[in-house]
Amino acid sequence: MAPAHLRLRIGLAASGWVALGATALPGGSPLRWIPVLAFVALVPGLALLHPQPSGLRPGARLEALALAAPVSLSLATLAATSLFLVKGFSTTAFLVSLAVFVTVVAALPGVPLPAATRGAVESPRTKRKPGGGR
Repeated sequence: MAPAHLRLRIGLAASGWVALGATALPGGSPLRWIPVLAFVALVPGLALLHPQPSGLRPGARLEALALAAPVSLSLATLAATSLFLVKGFSTTAFLVSLAVFVTVVAALPGVPLPAATRGAVESPRTKRKPGGGR
């Protein structure tokens, strides 16, 4: 595994625990709500979509970023609804459930993206020359 992919996966996994730690700061502080908001809105989706084994070309990277927020917010809604249904919702329980999910998913390969299956994945053996030739 390339060091850049390893750093990305470790960063994604650690971000949930950083957001959870930020909740210990005083209420209303931007240092408290910015990491939590960024984590909940983007990281679960990025953890599912981005870590592709062979890397992503710009088209697939754009697709992963565009889908990260809706996927993240959908997962956050599922987690919050599940916690409400079992009458166990709290900020801590919500963030711990998402952080555990992201930590596990960051260790797995990303979900294949349509742009990746159409040849937008960069192959280390095949480099295209400018002008469309191989």
